[in-house]
Amino acid sequence: MARVTVEDCLRNVKNRFELVLLASKRARQLMRGKEAKVDWDNDKPTVVALREIAAGYTDFTHHPEEHEEKPAPVVALTIIEEEKQEISPTGTDMDAESPSPDSEEV
Repeated sequence: MARVTVEDCLRNVKNRFELVLLASKRARQLMRGKEAKVDWDNDKPTVVALREIAAGYTDFTHHPEEHEEKPAPVVALTIIEEEKQEISPTGTDMDAESPSPDSEEV
């Protein structure tokens, strides 16, 4: 297969930055098992992704649901809170031998 150039790809993508994002995303999809839209010809996934872009098979679309930040698992926070309660059931870390903050000991 002929060599893929950036100029070939830029006919179908707005700029080089979007080209990099699209090619890397598509290469990851190919590595995870997505079916290629062009022949592999013993190429690496990045080359196949660029060949797909140059051929016009892939477009640059933004999917916000793929990039949403996921909240921290509530389970982990619950476990941490339970461990804190096991260490100090009253909610304080003060030992019985420690003086009270109200005492006048010097």
